[in-house]
Amino acid sequence: MATTARSVVVTGFGCISALGHNSSQFWDKLKAGQTGISKTTYPSRQKLGDAPVAEVKDYDPKKYFDAKSIRILDPNCQFAIIAADEAVQHAGINFTPDTGSRTGIIIGTGVASRESTDEILEQYYKHNKSIPPYTLPKGLHNSSISNISIKYGITGPSWIVNTACASSNHAFGQAMELIRQNRADIMLAGGTETPLSVPFFKAWEALRILDPVTCRPFSKDRQGLVLGEGSGIVVLEEEQHALKRGAKIYCRLSGYGFSTDAYDIMKVSPEGAARAVREALSDASLRTEDIDYINAHGTGTIINDQAETKIIHDVFGEHADQLLISSTKSMHGHTLGAAGSLELIATILAMTNECIPPTINFTGNDESCDLDYVPNKSRHKKIKSAISHNFAFGGLNAVIAVTCYS
Repeated sequence: MATTARSVVVTGFGCISALGHNSSQFWDKLKAGQTGISKTTYPSRQKLGDAPVAEVKDYDPKKYFDAKSIRILDPNCQFAIIAADEAVQHAGINFTPDTGSRTGIIIGTGVASRESTDEILEQYYKHNKSIPPYTLPKGLHNSSISNISIKYGITGPSWIVNTACASSNHAFGQAMELIRQNRADIMLAGGTETPLSVPFFKAWEALRILDPVTCRPFSKDRQGLVLGEGSGIVVLEEEQHALKRGAKIYCRLSGYGFSTDAYDIMKVSPEGAARAVREALSDASLRTEDIDYINAHGTGTIINDQAETKIIHDVFGEHADQLLISSTKSMHGHTLGAAGSLELIATILAMTNECIPPTINFTGNDESCDLDYVPNKSRHKKIKSAISHNFAFGGLNAVIAVTCYS
């Protein structure tokens, strides 16, 4: 259990994804069960052919940034800034030097500036063009936190987390601990990812775990995941600090669990991941029967969905049959290092709107996936407590628990 009385609450959030350029669009499409998955609409990605991807559609950086900024900011960084701007506005924070010194940033990313780096290297190797001077600062993994800190004058603890698909949830957990330990009063935490570089995509194709049609988590005819891009940033704040400034509080970030499988570089160990779930429940002082909803990792791969279902059975026992479980990846795709950020925002919105987003493209259960995955249509439900799973390549697991604020 937590060793401090400092409670952590959510006071704002922002995102950009295949489901829209802000959290309102994101939620409207989630609850309606609308997909953001399609073949690419961008000329630079035409070599992807008809492969399904979950890309940010109709994105024009000129709507958000000036020409100089566009040259030096990778889309990975651009998306993080856009999400952070919405989150800060949503939370109503007015940054001053004092506020900035008690605020930090932790952002998760798996491959960071992969798309623009691959583009620059292609120009160099294929066309003998010189490397632009902005390549290095543009390609830094920490570009997002550095540029956000400069914009708002944030001088507190800040760093990047790179733990593959668990990156965002690790970022949330570390940010929560800093607030609990009185190292910060406010933390911007989340993830950002733009993995739709053609060479990187082809590497995923070579693994034979991409679905050629769409993303169908837990469904009997699932064939694999669909890669996506985007960013989600959540404002975490110490409860009394938030109340003192009159902030709206959406929920509590109440628990964090993490573990390492030491098992396989790609396969999930149900035992290892279950430890992270149990640790998150213990840290939040929650019993298994307290949980109403799970936003699942739910990638759509045959083995991972089977393993995750086993994890839920093992941890929750008889209560597993009472849980509502959904994979929002069926709509916004698998955004790798940013996955947990979009999924925590989906969980927060589900809690505050009393509405469980569905797992779309679902055609029926099989013997290995036998729980209630809220198929195809959202469902009204008051949520008192929920958890969000992320289980990454390399056996890195991170689970976040949230509880209703009252």
